[in-house]
Amino acid sequence: MTNDAKSPASGPQAPAVETLTADAAATEHAKLGEEIAKADRLYYQNDAPTLTDAEYDGLRRRYEAIEAQFPELKGIDSLSEKVGAAPSAKFAKVRHAVPMLSLGNAFDDEEVEEFVARVRRFLGLPADAEIAFTAEPKIDGLSCNLRYENGVFKQAATRGDGFEGEDVTNNVRTIGEIPARLAGKDVPDVFEVRGEVYMGHADFAAINERQQAAGKPLFANPRNAAAGSLRQLDPSITASRPLRFFAYAWGEVSEDALPADTQFGVIEAFARWGLPTNPLTVVCRSAAELLAHYRMIGERRSTLGYDIDGVVYKVNALVQQAELGFVSRSPRWAIAHKFPAQRAVTELLGIEIQVGRTGALTPVARLAPITVGGVVVSNASLHNEDYIAGLGSDGQPIRGTFEEKPVDIRIGDFVTIQRAGDVIPQVVDVVLERRPAGAVPFAFPHLCPACGSHAVREEGESVRRCTGGLICPAQAVERIRHFVSRNAFDIEGLGDENVQMLFEADLLRTPADIFRLHARGDEVRRAFLVHREERARQREIETGQARKKVLTEEERQFLGVDKLFASIDERREVALARFIFALGIRHVGETTSKALARTYRSVEALVASLEAAAPGRPGEAWTRLESVPRIGRISLTALADAVSEIDRSLDGEEAVRSLFRAAHLNAAQRTEMRSFFMGAAELIEAVESAAREAPSEAFEALAAVPDVGPVAAASLCEFYAEAHNRALLDELLAEVRVAPAEQPAAAASGAVAGKTVVFTGALEKMTREDAKAMAERLGAKVAGSVSKKTDYVVAGADAGSKLAKARELGVTVLSEDEWLALVGG
Repeated sequence: MTNDAKSPASGPQAPAVETLTADAAATEHAKLGEEIAKADRLYYQNDAPTLTDAEYDGLRRRYEAIEAQFPELKGIDSLSEKVGAAPSAKFAKVRHAVPMLSLGNAFDDEEVEEFVARVRRFLGLPADAEIAFTAEPKIDGLSCNLRYENGVFKQAATRGDGFEGEDVTNNVRTIGEIPARLAGKDVPDVFEVRGEVYMGHADFAAINERQQAAGKPLFANPRNAAAGSLRQLDPSITASRPLRFFAYAWGEVSEDALPADTQFGVIEAFARWGLPTNPLTVVCRSAAELLAHYRMIGERRSTLGYDIDGVVYKVNALVQQAELGFVSRSPRWAIAHKFPAQRAVTELLGIEIQVGRTGALTPVARLAPITVGGVVVSNASLHNEDYIAGLGSDGQPIRGTFEEKPVDIRIGDFVTIQRAGDVIPQVVDVVLERRPAGAVPFAFPHLCPACGSHAVREEGESVRRCTGGLICPAQAVERIRHFVSRNAFDIEGLGDENVQMLFEADLLRTPADIFRLHARGDEVRRAFLVHREERARQREIETGQARKKVLTEEERQFLGVDKLFASIDERREVALARFIFALGIRHVGETTSKALARTYRSVEALVASLEAAAPGRPGEAWTRLESVPRIGRISLTALADAVSEIDRSLDGEEAVRSLFRAAHLNAAQRTEMRSFFMGAAELIEAVESAAREAPSEAFEALAAVPDVGPVAAASLCEFYAEAHNRALLDELLAEVRVAPAEQPAAAASGAVAGKTVVFTGALEKMTREDAKAMAERLGAKVAGSVSKKTDYVVAGADAGSKLAKARELGVTVLSEDEWLALVGG
């Protein structure tokens, strides 16, 4: 087995440094330097580390040990003199007035005791002389320098390589815990605060839930999430992420006007000024006290709500810090006492596929129970099918290789478990030496385990999703909530709470059930009554106030059930666009639904189109070839047509050249095709497979509908291809009438036909929805944002950014009255 994330030289079989020859030392030193530099780039620039802290620290220690044994290897470019990595080119650079260096590490009690003794020796203090240190949690986040001038926040920069960082000022302004102005009379004219931007465990879990629901890659841990959030080019993305900050150090200070003469005193000043500081920072007066605080924090580590990876000790007196100075890339007066990695090895008993409320299939490891970091773990995350197969988002091995194949995860394996962020357990590695002889690769299901529908994975996504939609029990509640929402069927009285309650009472499973509720009126009333009583009991528990009396039979009429039934009956006729949107088909939003309604006019015509297109939807081989850069639909069709005509007697490379000539590919397209496939045989086979799975004319006609396209067309066809979805449609159409789409008005409405219109602000004479419907009836396209292609912006009261954008671009702006005059309303 080889593991690309680990250095062979740093493993348990590495020879002792003292036994190395000069040539062997030089070779290993160079190799370690490459690995450390690569790890620094991935960690500091890409926010995508491939090494654990322990693995990285092991490489560093081996590298420095070789330099200590062979001093001639330590040149000016030595990594032992550098911190982090150069700042990303995406951001403007900021030169630090005072370098942001890193800390030396201690890994056991003896090293901490030696650190304290070393400080005493350097300061010339006797063994019994008291010396004070601060001890604070080492936050696992992104180091940041905040510059204040006259107490006002002016600039923020990442650490970068320690001397030059990235300008993230606008992003840091969105972090609520960082004050725009420091509160205090003793704030120096120039003061640089240093600390850590981080993300809490609960916020991290919530963000990953949103990532998973959206089919996006999950963040590996809170540190990656925080770093990725802070280093966004769009500050609005940073603003949407719940970032936090702890202040613990400083950089440039005008005229050395520090507010105290001790480390702890300055931290207390930070708190007075309004900066967030860590409450677990204390003053200790011996190695024994430092170690006791370290153990206390270690015991509380899993309950802190944020990631730490150790405790930092600093000499408290600033005059002693100045006397101690620096060595290499770190101060003599501070050290980080690292925690051991929270990992354990256990047996993988099974892999269970769970279906989320959006249809995402998520694998979960079922484990022989094991204690990790003081918590018993029996389940762990496996992320997605690529993670099980040992592949990252870039298609490269993430756990190394064995027999030239990525190391996958199999049932029966002994696996390494890590509590990611001390909260979410995950499987991080496989102990190949203990793999059972009969273990076979895990076959990720292509059918939904909840409903049996086809589970598809779209090109570029890591998540496989159920196409069962409204009939899938795992998605039912969420899908029905969408079905009755404002822009779909808009049924008053069926809010989130009532949908959940009726589902749990087994009265609501499919949309058609909504229109059959009146036939089960007594059961519905009973469910509402039980729900009311349960809520009253819960209120009594929470508030201590006695419940109201149980309703009498006569009082049950006031539960609103009859009103709900009336609301349902009012929606037995619905516009075609609303009907399509209500089905909740992936990639089919309001705009696409309206486009389909405009094109097909009736539900019967739409169904007929889907029936013709569904059997001819493109297969995975076609979709894969479509993802090759520079290969558009025209070139792809040309390749599929040409592959059947090439001379089979030609050797592989000549056959490829013949295929490229027949398909009229240019030089750039030929290069992309060659780089995408490994060799001529694979390329020819891929094109042949794509040709067999090419889309039919009926599918292409569906995809050609304006505002639909191939992605939404494929989703529509996947939905209709499922027999139970067709049955659901039949049931639903037996209960409701779908009104045909209106023909766009002509002649008198020619002023806006084919124009793009944006509505903004509060309209007085009609609702926004009515205005949009009017515009679409008159043949206009209603957009949600303003661009150069916008023809009119209709601005009501309190119009904001869209109105400003229209004026900036020179787009015609109309008042509500001017709009009505234009369209003859």
